[in-house]
Amino acid sequence: MHPLSQFKYCPKCGSNRFVENNIKSKRCENCGFVYYFNSCSSTVAIIVNENNELLVATRAHEPVKGTLDLPGGFVDMHETGEEAVIREVKEETNLNVTETEYLFSIPNIYVYSGFEVHTLDLVYRCKVESTATLKAEDDVANLQFIKIPELNPDLFGLLSVKEIVRKIQKMKI
Repeated sequence: MHPLSQFKYCPKCGSNRFVENNIKSKRCENCGFVYYFNSCSSTVAIIVNENNELLVATRAHEPVKGTLDLPGGFVDMHETGEEAVIREVKEETNLNVTETEYLFSIPNIYVYSGFEVHTLDLVYRCKVESTATLKAEDDVANLQFIKIPELNPDLFGLLSVKEIVRKIQKMKI
């Protein structure tokens, strides 16, 4: 099935003659507009405390409600990856990020409202002022620190986060 199969009408002229152009796009046979299906940007925060424990969240909502996750979320328009990870950490944990360091990226498919959103997850190591203000907020039901070697990737609900956890367990964080 084409990734844009749920899009039936041209977003420019409203025609129902919006057809598959190639694997990445649809084209309007009425006005000629071509829409390419590109990845959305998303961020993931790696926050490690002085005991070499990783900050882990429990998801409060679907998809995979109740499973483990890492703080982060979508990059808004006109926002850098660094700005997004700082904002998302604040929204989800109430922590103030003082420093970010880009580590790596990973492609992902995130199902939202029955639609597959293809993302490129940008992973950042984040330093925070203090963990004294730590509080689960926004899309997070609970927060906890877990020693990195003791993390079980299978307890994380999203496939990309399982891969991120496996990767950081191999790195010297």
